[in-house]
Amino acid sequence: MTTRPGLLAACVAALIAVFLLMPLIAVIPVSFTPNRYLSLPDGDWSLRHYHALLENPAWAKGLGLSIGIGVVSALLATSLALLFSLGIWIAKPRYAGLWVGIALLPMVAPPVVSALTLYFFLITLSKFNSFVAFDTWAGVALAHSVMIAPYAVVLITVALAQVDRRIDLAARGMGAGLARRTRSIILPNIRFGVISALLLTFVLSWEEIGVTLFITSVKAVTLPRLMWMGLRDNIDPAIAAISVVLIVIVVVAVLAKTVLQRMAEVTSK
Repeated sequence: MTTRPGLLAACVAALIAVFLLMPLIAVIPVSFTPNRYLSLPDGDWSLRHYHALLENPAWAKGLGLSIGIGVVSALLATSLALLFSLGIWIAKPRYAGLWVGIALLPMVAPPVVSALTLYFFLITLSKFNSFVAFDTWAGVALAHSVMIAPYAVVLITVALAQVDRRIDLAARGMGAGLARRTRSIILPNIRFGVISALLLTFVLSWEEIGVTLFITSVKAVTLPRLMWMGLRDNIDPAIAAISVVLIVIVVVAVLAKTVLQRMAEVTSK
């Protein structure tokens, strides 16, 4: 039996949602201001700052770099988290809780400590190569992977906790090897957890700024760093325009994930 919230509960939830979204909603009219500084439109609405995004190659370069780093970081972090979680779930080591706690350390450590650690780590790598190093896209992707992997571990571990071990034991009793059980039984049952981990880690890498400020200089300028530079040096209303574009992208991605998940649930029934 399913229960639905009453009218009062629905109204309270709607008010809370609007209150939480107000800072994001307020950015939208600011992005249409005709002025050269951050302000609300005083009657005239302009697209000049959206045109500035298209005319300034730095925004396009930062956007492309952030997308590339986000994709690589999400794939790397989710792959490592998947291997770790599968190992914990299948092997059931004696100190599984300790290993999980170690894997989640980047999530609970102060961001400044993590940023300094990754800074010195990449500086050291710069002495041996120029690819995965300080102020390179590969170095930023590696640092982001370290920071976002714990979130993927949490999502995949939760998904694995809902898998019935008896199915895996039955397949094992019928002679299926580890690779076959993982490919045919375990992964299909946790696919939504893995997809959610991919999306979450991409978003976390996309918006990462604290660590990025420590490990980049002038070459690997991601979109969040470019926005931060604009706010620090000159408050450019184009920042409001790019913020609206990012909000639209995130909303579309969340809606697409919801629709695909709903379609998959209907198909499975």
